[in-house]
Amino acid sequence: MQSLSEKEYKNEFVQAFDGDDSGNVKPRQTPGVLYSKALPTPVRKVELLAWSEELAQELGIEKPTDQKDIDILGGNHVAPSMYPYAACYAGHQFGNWAGQLGDGRAITLGEWLAPDGKSWELQLKGAGLTPYSRRADGRAVLRSSVREYLMSEAMHYLGVPTTRALSLVSTGDQVLRDMFYNGNPAFEPGAIVMRVAPSFLRFGSFEMPAARRENENLQKLVDWTIDRYYPHLQGEGRILAWFKEIVEKTAALMVEWMRVGFVHGVMNTDNMSILGLTIDYGPYSFLDDYDPDFTPNTTDLPGRRYAFGKQASIGYWNLGCLASAIAPLLSGTEELVAVLETYSDIFHEKYYTMMANKLGLDGVTEGDQELITRFTDTLYTLNLDMTIFFQLLMDLPEQVGTEAEVTAHFEDSFYREIEAGERATLFTLMQDYATRLKANSGIREEVKERMRKANPRIILRNYLLHQAIEELERGENKLFLKLQEAMKDPYSRHHDELFAKRPDWASQKAGCSMLSCSS
Repeated sequence: MQSLSEKEYKNEFVQAFDGDDSGNVKPRQTPGVLYSKALPTPVRKVELLAWSEELAQELGIEKPTDQKDIDILGGNHVAPSMYPYAACYAGHQFGNWAGQLGDGRAITLGEWLAPDGKSWELQLKGAGLTPYSRRADGRAVLRSSVREYLMSEAMHYLGVPTTRALSLVSTGDQVLRDMFYNGNPAFEPGAIVMRVAPSFLRFGSFEMPAARRENENLQKLVDWTIDRYYPHLQGEGRILAWFKEIVEKTAALMVEWMRVGFVHGVMNTDNMSILGLTIDYGPYSFLDDYDPDFTPNTTDLPGRRYAFGKQASIGYWNLGCLASAIAPLLSGTEELVAVLETYSDIFHEKYYTMMANKLGLDGVTEGDQELITRFTDTLYTLNLDMTIFFQLLMDLPEQVGTEAEVTAHFEDSFYREIEAGERATLFTLMQDYATRLKANSGIREEVKERMRKANPRIILRNYLLHQAIEELERGENKLFLKLQEAMKDPYSRHHDELFAKRPDWASQKAGCSMLSCSS
């Protein structure tokens, strides 16, 4: 285990590419470079609020007790071998080309070599101005930082590919935020998350040099990315092979989001990881009642471009933007388009396999796709709580009983009283499901184990996060600590005090249902 201040950091990204070394953080265009040096802006007082011990053990990082190490987590101290920088990238935001974006409030400190030989980028989110902050202040508030810290780790323990969060600190400063972009700004306590990933490269990292017709930079970035993160790809066709793997990783990520009911909320191309990770946690949410049209992002209204049920198609759209970015490196686009068009088949194969596991099926037969569609249609039309419904489904008796008994069995997943015709629909579905289960190979316990691994019992619901944030703002951390522990064990019954539907009051309260991009 090594301390943050004594580690010898690697800086291979900045050593490989041209950057702006001036340290000038005045917002501006930075053509020709892939990053700009950006020292964190000091804050009043850094205090450690949370530390991910399991991640620290994996990385070989000693928990900071010395103030110098704690100050690194808040940007008040930079180790001698660090080279803090903000990455330059572009993106399509809500379907429109936005041009240069870049790390507006994130600063990468350096690359940490773990005991297993893997390299991790350490990045502070909310550490102050960078050349890419545009009209913002480069800061983050406690509200958004708590959400990023907890959800990054929660997704990891759910088994969803994600960036990680090592620490959460308060800054002692107040930050002005307009939470809903409605003209009512207010001061909120500042905070910073140290997040880690093998790389924070995103689709927009490649769109930037492509848009500027900096083909030499584009070629160099693609080659470096493949050499470093896809080293098994060799030969003349490796760019196509690389894109194919990104297509597969993106399709797999969309399926994992659907498995746990996660809605990202801001699937711009600058928020799509080149490694197939969930990246940039803003106005995200888990589904409470199953609704394909649900978006947690007020900025996404009224079009709901990034709604739960559209995420898979947006993944495809974003891959098309990446394909356009790398097209100048190829002699033609026919093969590139052919690879892109494999996305639908890859996604649907993975999706139906995932849903079969959620239902405990031993495979996907010819009629199972229709059965799966009936399940999702019933979840939607009856407004059932997705997480609770699948947990109750695991405990459904082999002999389903009467219509009244089936209704009573699933009652805890209802957000409203269901009508007679809806009760009949649910009952018929359960009868057909029970018949299908009888065709399964294996014993009932194997079915339940398959379902248990696919269906989380505990999710970080927005109302729980909001309550934890309110407590922290009052100086209390009881619920925060409870959520921090529960997220590490989301498939068990060890934290059933959190196994509950969204309460009625939370459907309308600010911060419990929808949030803005500033969240």
